[in-house]
Amino acid sequence: MGLRFAVRKVLSERSPLIQTTVANTGVYDRRALFSTSSSSTPLQKPNKKVNGGDRLASVIDVVNDRKLPREIRGQRNNIRSETDIINVVERRVYNAMEEGQFENLPGKGKPLDLTTNPHADPAEDTLYRILNKNGCAPRWVELNKEIRTGISEWRLALHKAFLIKNKHEHSKWSELSKALQLQLHEINSKVLHYNLIVPFGRQMCGFKWEKEMDRLSKETQPSDG
Repeated sequence: MGLRFAVRKVLSERSPLIQTTVANTGVYDRRALFSTSSSSTPLQKPNKKVNGGDRLASVIDVVNDRKLPREIRGQRNNIRSETDIINVVERRVYNAMEEGQFENLPGKGKPLDLTTNPHADPAEDTLYRILNKNGCAPRWVELNKEIRTGISEWRLALHKAFLIKNKHEHSKWSELSKALQLQLHEINSKVLHYNLIVPFGRQMCGFKWEKEMDRLSKETQPSDG
Protein backbone atom coordinates (compact mmCIF):
# COMPACT_ATOMS: atom_id res chain seq x y z
CA MET A 1 0.00 0.00 0.00
CA GLY A 2 2.84 2.36 0.83
CA LEU A 3 4.44 1.84 -2.60
CA ARG A 4 1.14 2.48 -4.41
CA PHE A 5 0.63 5.66 -2.40
CA ALA A 6 4.13 6.88 -3.28
CA VAL A 7 3.60 6.19 -7.00
CA ARG A 8 0.26 8.01 -6.98
CA LYS A 9 1.88 10.99 -5.26
CA VAL A 10 4.63 11.20 -7.86
CA LEU A 11 2.09 10.85 -10.64
CA SER A 12 0.02 13.68 -9.24
CA GLU A 13 3.07 15.92 -8.90
CA ARG A 14 4.24 15.25 -12.48
CA SER A 15 0.80 14.69 -14.00
CA PRO A 16 1.24 16.94 -17.10
CA LEU A 17 4.40 15.11 -18.16
CA ILE A 18 3.13 11.64 -17.32
CA GLN A 19 -0.26 12.17 -18.95
CA THR A 20 1.36 13.46 -22.12
CA THR A 21 3.75 10.51 -22.20
CA VAL A 22 1.00 7.96 -21.60
CA ALA A 23 -1.26 9.61 -24.19
CA ASN A 24 1.49 9.48 -26.84
CA THR A 25 2.88 6.04 -26.16
CA GLY A 26 0.33 4.12 -24.11
CA VAL A 27 2.97 3.49 -21.38
CA TYR A 28 4.90 5.63 -18.96
CA ASP A 29 8.67 5.88 -18.91
CA ARG A 30 10.42 5.36 -15.57
CA ARG A 31 13.02 7.97 -16.58
CA ALA A 32 10.23 10.53 -16.94
CA LEU A 33 8.70 9.35 -13.67
CA PHE A 34 11.83 9.83 -11.57
CA SER A 35 13.51 12.60 -13.60
CA THR A 36 14.27 15.81 -11.71
CA SER A 37 13.60 17.93 -14.79
CA SER A 38 9.94 18.79 -15.40
CA SER A 39 10.63 19.87 -18.98
CA SER A 40 11.67 16.45 -20.33
CA THR A 41 10.54 15.72 -23.85
CA PRO A 42 7.67 13.20 -24.00
CA LEU A 43 8.39 9.92 -25.70
CA GLN A 44 7.42 9.72 -29.35
CA LYS A 45 5.70 6.84 -31.03
CA PRO A 46 8.18 4.57 -32.77
CA ASN A 47 8.21 5.06 -36.52
CA LYS A 48 6.33 2.42 -38.47
CA LYS A 49 8.47 0.17 -40.58
CA VAL A 50 8.24 0.95 -44.27
CA ASN A 51 7.40 -1.99 -46.48
CA GLY A 52 10.30 -2.97 -48.76
CA GLY A 53 8.03 -3.10 -51.82
CA ASP A 54 6.66 0.39 -51.13
CA ARG A 55 10.17 1.76 -50.70
CA LEU A 56 11.30 0.22 -54.01
CA ALA A 57 8.21 1.57 -55.78
CA SER A 58 8.97 5.05 -54.42
CA VAL A 59 12.55 4.87 -55.72
CA ILE A 60 11.34 3.74 -59.16
CA ASP A 61 8.83 6.62 -59.27
CA VAL A 62 11.56 9.14 -58.43
CA VAL A 63 13.90 7.73 -61.11
CA ASN A 64 11.16 7.75 -63.77
CA ASP A 65 10.14 11.27 -62.77
CA ARG A 66 13.69 12.55 -63.31
CA LYS A 67 13.59 11.23 -66.88
CA LEU A 68 10.73 13.61 -67.71
CA PRO A 69 11.26 17.19 -68.92
CA ARG A 70 11.49 19.73 -66.09
CA GLU A 71 8.19 21.31 -67.10
CA ILE A 72 6.15 18.21 -66.27
CA ARG A 73 8.11 16.63 -63.43
CA GLY A 74 5.89 15.71 -60.51
CA GLN A 75 2.86 15.60 -62.82
CA ARG A 76 3.07 12.00 -64.05
CA ASN A 77 -0.60 11.39 -63.28
CA ASN A 78 -1.54 14.23 -65.63
CA ILE A 79 0.44 12.83 -68.58
CA ARG A 80 -2.15 11.15 -70.79
CA SER A 81 0.04 10.08 -73.70
CA GLU A 82 3.45 10.41 -75.34
CA THR A 83 2.08 13.47 -77.17
CA ASP A 84 2.22 15.52 -73.95
CA ILE A 85 5.97 14.91 -73.71
CA ILE A 86 6.51 15.57 -77.43
CA ASN A 87 4.71 18.92 -77.09
CA VAL A 88 7.10 20.00 -74.34
CA VAL A 89 10.11 19.04 -76.48
CA GLU A 90 8.73 20.89 -79.51
CA ARG A 91 8.16 24.03 -77.43
CA ARG A 92 11.77 23.84 -76.23
CA VAL A 93 13.08 23.52 -79.78
CA TYR A 94 10.89 26.37 -81.02
CA ASN A 95 11.99 28.68 -78.18
CA ALA A 96 15.64 27.80 -78.80
CA MET A 97 15.25 28.62 -82.51
CA GLU A 98 13.64 31.96 -81.68
CA GLU A 99 16.52 32.79 -79.33
CA GLY A 100 19.10 31.85 -81.98
CA GLN A 101 20.64 29.04 -79.95
CA PHE A 102 21.13 26.92 -83.08
CA GLU A 103 23.30 29.53 -84.80
CA ASN A 104 27.11 29.31 -84.81
CA LEU A 105 27.16 25.93 -83.05
CA PRO A 106 30.55 24.19 -82.56
CA GLY A 107 31.33 21.90 -85.48
CA LYS A 108 28.96 23.68 -87.85
CA GLY A 109 29.46 22.39 -91.40
CA LYS A 110 31.49 19.38 -90.23
CA PRO A 111 30.44 15.68 -90.21
CA LEU A 112 28.71 14.53 -87.04
CA ASP A 113 30.61 12.34 -84.60
CA LEU A 114 28.30 9.37 -84.12
CA THR A 115 30.75 7.19 -82.18
CA THR A 116 29.01 8.12 -78.91
CA ASN A 117 25.53 9.20 -77.96
CA PRO A 118 25.63 11.98 -75.33
CA HIS A 119 21.92 11.53 -74.59
CA ALA A 120 22.04 7.76 -73.97
CA ASP A 121 22.47 6.10 -70.62
CA PRO A 122 26.27 5.78 -70.07
CA ALA A 123 26.03 2.08 -69.20
CA GLU A 124 23.91 1.28 -72.27
CA ASP A 125 26.10 3.42 -74.52
CA THR A 126 29.21 1.56 -73.36
CA LEU A 127 27.49 -1.78 -73.91
CA TYR A 128 26.40 -0.83 -77.44
CA ARG A 129 29.92 0.32 -78.36
CA ILE A 130 31.37 -2.98 -77.13
CA LEU A 131 28.82 -4.91 -79.20
CA ASN A 132 29.52 -2.74 -82.24
CA LYS A 133 33.29 -3.27 -82.02
CA ASN A 134 32.75 -7.03 -81.95
CA GLY A 135 30.42 -6.98 -84.93
CA CYS A 136 27.32 -7.57 -82.84
CA ALA A 137 24.12 -5.62 -82.34
CA PRO A 138 21.45 -5.52 -79.62
CA ARG A 139 18.83 -8.25 -79.85
CA TRP A 140 16.07 -5.82 -80.82
CA VAL A 141 18.13 -4.55 -83.79
CA GLU A 142 18.70 -8.08 -85.07
CA LEU A 143 15.04 -8.92 -84.51
CA ASN A 144 13.99 -5.84 -86.48
CA LYS A 145 16.06 -7.04 -89.43
CA GLU A 146 14.52 -10.52 -89.17
CA ILE A 147 11.00 -9.10 -89.18
CA ARG A 148 11.58 -6.81 -92.16
CA THR A 149 13.31 -9.53 -94.15
CA GLY A 150 10.63 -12.05 -93.21
CA ILE A 151 7.68 -9.84 -94.18
CA SER A 152 9.32 -8.94 -97.51
CA GLU A 153 9.81 -12.61 -98.41
CA TRP A 154 6.31 -13.41 -97.16
CA ARG A 155 4.75 -10.74 -99.37
CA LEU A 156 6.55 -12.14 -102.42
CA ALA A 157 5.19 -15.60 -101.62
CA LEU A 158 1.70 -14.12 -101.15
CA HIS A 159 1.94 -12.40 -104.52
CA LYS A 160 2.82 -15.69 -106.25
CA ALA A 161 0.00 -17.48 -104.46
CA PHE A 162 -2.43 -14.72 -105.40
CA LEU A 163 -1.64 -15.26 -109.07
CA ILE A 164 -2.60 -18.92 -108.63
CA LYS A 165 -5.89 -17.79 -107.06
CA ASN A 166 -6.62 -15.62 -110.09
CA LYS A 167 -6.20 -18.72 -112.26
CA HIS A 168 -9.09 -20.26 -110.32
CA GLU A 169 -6.95 -23.05 -108.88
CA HIS A 170 -8.94 -22.95 -105.65
CA SER A 171 -7.65 -26.14 -104.04
CA LYS A 172 -4.02 -25.07 -104.42
CA TRP A 173 -4.82 -21.54 -103.26
CA SER A 174 -6.55 -22.90 -100.16
CA GLU A 175 -3.48 -24.95 -99.28
CA LEU A 176 -1.08 -22.06 -99.88
CA SER A 177 -3.20 -19.52 -98.00
CA LYS A 178 -3.26 -21.69 -94.86
CA ALA A 179 0.52 -22.01 -94.94
CA LEU A 180 0.91 -18.26 -95.49
CA GLN A 181 -1.37 -17.45 -92.56
CA LEU A 182 0.73 -19.66 -90.28
CA GLN A 183 3.88 -17.89 -91.45
CA LEU A 184 2.26 -14.50 -90.80
CA HIS A 185 1.39 -15.64 -87.28
CA GLU A 186 5.06 -16.48 -86.65
CA ILE A 187 6.13 -13.05 -87.91
CA ASN A 188 3.60 -11.36 -85.60
CA SER A 189 5.00 -13.37 -82.67
CA LYS A 190 8.40 -11.85 -83.44
CA VAL A 191 6.80 -8.39 -83.60
CA LEU A 192 5.29 -8.92 -80.16
CA HIS A 193 8.66 -9.97 -78.71
CA TYR A 194 10.35 -7.04 -80.48
CA ASN A 195 7.92 -4.54 -78.94
CA LEU A 196 8.70 -5.87 -75.46
CA ILE A 197 12.47 -5.33 -75.70
CA VAL A 198 12.83 -2.34 -78.04
CA PRO A 199 13.51 1.14 -76.56
CA PHE A 200 10.46 3.29 -75.96
CA GLY A 201 9.04 4.91 -79.09
CA ARG A 202 10.36 2.34 -81.59
CA GLN A 203 7.55 -0.20 -81.41
CA MET A 204 5.95 -1.46 -84.64
CA CYS A 205 2.47 -2.65 -85.52
CA GLY A 206 1.64 -6.23 -86.34
CA PHE A 207 0.55 -7.47 -89.76
CA LYS A 208 -3.03 -8.49 -90.59
CA TRP A 209 -4.03 -10.98 -93.24
CA GLU A 210 -7.05 -8.94 -94.36
CA LYS A 211 -5.04 -5.74 -94.84
CA GLU A 212 -2.32 -7.58 -96.74
CA MET A 213 -4.91 -9.09 -99.07
CA ASP A 214 -6.57 -5.71 -99.65
CA ARG A 215 -3.20 -4.11 -100.42
CA LEU A 216 -2.31 -6.89 -102.86
CA SER A 217 -5.71 -6.69 -104.58
CA LYS A 218 -5.23 -2.96 -105.19
CA GLU A 219 -1.72 -3.52 -106.52
CA THR A 220 -2.71 -6.27 -108.93
CA GLN A 221 -5.97 -4.86 -110.23
CA PRO A 222 -5.73 -3.59 -113.85
CA SER A 223 -5.49 0.17 -114.29
CA ASP A 224 -8.30 2.06 -116.04
CA GLY A 225 -5.88 3.47 -118.62
